[in-house]
Amino acid sequence: MKRMMVVALVVTLALAFVFLLSGAMLELGPAAIDLRAQVSAHLAESGVSHPVTAVLLNYRGYDTLLEIAVLLLALLAILAVVGDAPASPSRATHPVLQTLGRLATPLMVVVAVYLLWAGAFRPGGAFQAGAVLAAAAVLLHLVGLLPGWSTPRLRLRIGLAAGFALFLAVAAALLTQGSLLQYPPDAAGALILLIESGLTVSLALILAGLFLFLAREERA
Repeated sequence: MKRMMVVALVVTLALAFVFLLSGAMLELGPAAIDLRAQVSAHLAESGVSHPVTAVLLNYRGYDTLLEIAVLLLALLAILAVVGDAPASPSRATHPVLQTLGRLATPLMVVVAVYLLWAGAFRPGGAFQAGAVLAAAAVLLHLVGLLPGWSTPRLRLRIGLAAGFALFLAVAAALLTQGSLLQYPPDAAGALILLIESGLTVSLALILAGLFLFLAREERA
């Protein structure tokens, strides 16, 4: 009886929070500053033709750089908490599930590559591509084809930090132009593609690691 009351209280509080949050969002007024016109006017100088990518990696590159740092710090915090542990063996699952996992993973890799390439001119980019690759790794783990990760070795550490380090290196190199992330117009497209390629790999490893470093605690 007591357990049911606790569950009912939690559900009630959760519904009340959702209701209040929905009301607050519906009451939001129009944005005080509308930058769509400015973004469109300078889109040709950004190196890409999609405004979202231009904002994320050109006009507001500082925010994106810090977002990568936050994700990396979150993973480091998890590793600091769980400590060293051996990788757990893969759990045996039904052969049909494993076959479906083997078939789905290459398709997910193709989708990730497409999202990375398409980000310059339509919705997509490093975050979406990295999330799809991470989902592929999680899928392989759930069907018993990929064990939980143990303490990261040198190559995995390099992969985890490479995207952030590359982004930071490009930003530092641009200081010679007088600003931290002000791309030269003639090289902006190539630099953004370089940064997104590195971020795709690192984001995939970071997002997969948030799951697989904890999954190592499981026992078959």
